[in-house]
Amino acid sequence: MLHYRTIPVTAFAQNCSLVWDDKTKRAAIIDPGGDLDELLEEVQALGVTLEQIWLTHAHIDHAGATGELARRLQLPIVGPHQGDQYWIDALPEQSRMFGFPQAEAFTPTRWLEDGDTVKLGAHTLHVRHCPGHTPGHVVFHSPELQRAFVGDVLFAGSIGRTDFPGGDHGTLVRSITERLWPMGDDTVFIPGHGPESSFGRERRSNPFVGGT
Repeated sequence: MLHYRTIPVTAFAQNCSLVWDDKTKRAAIIDPGGDLDELLEEVQALGVTLEQIWLTHAHIDHAGATGELARRLQLPIVGPHQGDQYWIDALPEQSRMFGFPQAEAFTPTRWLEDGDTVKLGAHTLHVRHCPGHTPGHVVFHSPELQRAFVGDVLFAGSIGRTDFPGGDHGTLVRSITERLWPMGDDTVFIPGHGPESSFGRERRSNPFVGGT
């Protein structure tokens, strides 16, 4: 069985998630944006072995600690889509702009494409490319858990910003309606910020995409 725990990190309260297999205790970390010591303490407390870093996108609050974590533990970096190359290249500038610790440069071990999968032990999560917030944003969906880790595509009652370079409102709305909604109304999503919700709830009540 897969399990996950979400730990808010950085001054932006970004939802970093640890995902692990309870049988093998193998784990992946999604969007390690910062507060690395706190995240590693959580890994130790859970008694899991961190094996992979998965990235939804490369904004500083989601990817800021990725390079250091990969270097310290010799971990592969999986994702995002290559459309976020610009944002990865700009991580040092982003860290200065937003007052984050200096971000280390990195090159993903594996870029992700729409329809790819990522594996953790015997478990498989499906990858959907969901641009709009950033060009290379991806989402990780576990049908087994009925959970989706959606980064900054969708929030409870809101959607991602599209006023950064490479953002596009229409593209984001299409990503939500064409790629998230088909995952099913009962699927619970873990957003990049704020509380969890379900796709069904957002389809009914979200003022930006409700009724779509």
